[in-house]
Amino acid sequence: MTIFQNMNITSSALTANRLRMDVVSSNVANAETTRGTYVNGEWQPYKRKMVVMQSDRSPSFSSFLDSEVNKNQNNGVKVTNIVEDNTPFNLVYNPNHPDANDQGYVQMPNVDPLKEMTDLISATRSYEANVTVFNTNKSMLTKVLEIGK
Repeated sequence: MTIFQNMNITSSALTANRLRMDVVSSNVANAETTRGTYVNGEWQPYKRKMVVMQSDRSPSFSSFLDSEVNKNQNNGVKVTNIVEDNTPFNLVYNPNHPDANDQGYVQMPNVDPLKEMTDLISATRSYEANVTVFNTNKSMLTKVLEIGK
C-alpha cells in the first residue's frame, strides 16, 4: 500500500457522498415540481433521483490475487449511476391547479421529504466520518515526517 493510497480512498468517498448530498438537495428542491420532463406530448412530474455507488475494485477473484502484486490499485468507492425512482406519483386533489386532470387530481413528484432528510443525514454523517479519517491520516503522515527529522 502506498503512503497516499488511504487518502485516495477517502477522497473518493468524499466525492461520492458530496454528489449524494447534491442529488438529495435536488430532490428536495423539486418536491413540488409538477412539470419536470416532457414525455409523449405531456408534462410529467419530477422523478426522485438516487445515487448508485459501488466499490472501485472489481469483485472478481483474480482481482484480489492481482492486488497482492499490484499494490497501487485504488480500492475506493465510485458512483456508477444516478437512477430515477419508479414509485408512482402522488395524486393530490386540487382542481384549480393548471396541471389537474379531468377529475381535479394533480400528479405530484414521488419525493418524500422524510426519506430525503434521512438520506441527507446519512450522506452527511458518511462525509464527516471520511473527513475525520482524512485528517487522521494527514496527522499520522505529519508525525512520520517529524520523526524523520
